[in-house]
Amino acid sequence: MRSLSSKIYCSLLACACFAAAMPANLHAQEVKPLKGTWLNLPYQDVRNKYMNPAHVDCLLPEFWKTKIKEYANMGLSHLVIMAVANDGKAFYPSEFMPAAYPDGQQSPVEAIMEAADKYGMHVFMSSGWAVNQDDNIRDPKIKAIQQRIMRETATLFGDRKSFYGWYLPVEDSMEPILPDEAVHEANALTSVARSLTPGKKVMISPYGICHATIDDPRFAEQVKKLKVDIIAYQDEVGCVREPMPIPRMKENFEKIGAIHKDSGIQFWSNVESFTWEKEDNTRESALIPAAFPRYLSQIVAASMAGAENVISFSVYGIIDDVNSAMPIGQPIHSAQSFIDFSDWKQQKGRWPLLEATFKGDVLHQAKGATVKTESKNAGADKLAMLTDCKLGQESVDEPTWLPFDKGKMEVTIDLNKQMPIKSLAARFLHYRPAGVLLPTAVDFYVSKDGKRFDKVKTIAMPASVNDKHDCWIDIAWSDLLETEGRYVKVVANQESSFRILCDEVFVNPAY
Repeated sequence: MRSLSSKIYCSLLACACFAAAMPANLHAQEVKPLKGTWLNLPYQDVRNKYMNPAHVDCLLPEFWKTKIKEYANMGLSHLVIMAVANDGKAFYPSEFMPAAYPDGQQSPVEAIMEAADKYGMHVFMSSGWAVNQDDNIRDPKIKAIQQRIMRETATLFGDRKSFYGWYLPVEDSMEPILPDEAVHEANALTSVARSLTPGKKVMISPYGICHATIDDPRFAEQVKKLKVDIIAYQDEVGCVREPMPIPRMKENFEKIGAIHKDSGIQFWSNVESFTWEKEDNTRESALIPAAFPRYLSQIVAASMAGAENVISFSVYGIIDDVNSAMPIGQPIHSAQSFIDFSDWKQQKGRWPLLEATFKGDVLHQAKGATVKTESKNAGADKLAMLTDCKLGQESVDEPTWLPFDKGKMEVTIDLNKQMPIKSLAARFLHYRPAGVLLPTAVDFYVSKDGKRFDKVKTIAMPASVNDKHDCWIDIAWSDLLETEGRYVKVVANQESSFRILCDEVFVNPAY
């Protein structure tokens, strides 16, 4: 819920802050709730180290019934099964493959469908794996096995109320454009799906938008040749296809949203929630939770681009409720990921304001204020950037970020008149590979005369330790201050000598 001070001061504010490089009309869009997750049944490689930990029996029906209940309670409504078979063994009762689960035990897929029925959720049934995650759909043998899997699962589950449609793991690359072979194979499987389960949705989730030539007319032509109902584009932020991927992802998603307006195919976003424990984009490195501010920025960007639904690879194993079926062996900081996700869903704390800054929907009263600093590492001619209502994106290269060296920032803002001060905030960038870290703490002071300053709040800013690869934005925020003054001092400190990058100080922000 928005703060009381935001409501009181909304009519007084004169400045709208719009995120850099974002079209001005985007702030009219509503941010989509996170609607779904992929479910991973088999351990395939080190990437699944925490998603399918060795000490947890991920084949137990009770495990999946607990997880589905958990996801329903988290507000999810769509479940995408990654694979219903692996290495020649099935996770459902198959007549041509041996079972991957113990004899006499309910299969994992049956347990998922039963729980999804109970909680009113929608399941996308996978058509793979014919062999494993490296299935080549162009291979006639692979294609035949996938179709056989589809016929069996359609017979077993097609009449269940939770059977929403099909997920076709035909994850071909869209770089530079989707090849004809990928279009043909996706359409062939779609034809089979429609014959087996008329009226059910068909979804694919391709990768490669980072380096796709989306401006080439052939890119849109290939997309529109597809006969599927939904394309859930991988946003590739977790995969780190380039060092700081979010600005390009935002730009590309805007173009994709425009293509889909007359395509007859729904545009969904597959938001990547993970980062990497060691090296990125290798099967020898485990997936671990990304910092939630990064994840939130991805969700907002997908919503602003016009995605009809936002689903994720993955809530499962990354943002799970740690009090449920997987009590130990969680990814690093998964507990904090779940807390942050829950607080955002409930509009608690700093999340509504941070979301609004990503969206470009913020008003505040420091526009045009005079800014001074005691620090010798910030140019006086650039200090006005901190109150110019120009917000940066997740890139150290953007000129909207004002740097402060040696882990210390101290600025004083003259509001030019005394006023009630209900809330204060400051926005920062974090990107360890470039030597840029969030402050560990931010102190806010207020003064009436510019000489005697009273500390009104200290805000701790603990950053995720999962920061080997990711760039993200976070905000120090405090409301209900109930003070007044003409001057605001912001002191930010690190426990290191890395740079602090700040793009805006907010006085009485409303959103």
